[in-house]
Amino acid sequence: MTAATDTPVMQALRTCLQQALAPVELTIADESAAHAGHAGAASGGHYAVRIVSARFTGLAVLARHRLVYDAAATLLQTRIHALRIDARTPDSVSPLS
Repeated sequence: MTAATDTPVMQALRTCLQQALAPVELTIADESAAHAGHAGAASGGHYAVRIVSARFTGLAVLARHRLVYDAAATLLQTRIHALRIDARTPDSVSPLS
């Protein structure tokens, strides 16, 4: 989804990630429909994030994910049940990836 078609939760997540990580690329998808009926789905939605940021340079994948989780901490406590993360550095992304 693009920023223009984001749900309120996606808008809030986008704002948190942009402020904390200054991404050069950020894509957020709502995957909640694929998890309908799942016990945890009642406590929040399921989202996927692809984020490219220079802040990830020199960091292992786990450290990159921690930065994303830290940026979204409030939403993860209240409105997001699951977050799938693809966190990359600008130099690790080819124009076609």
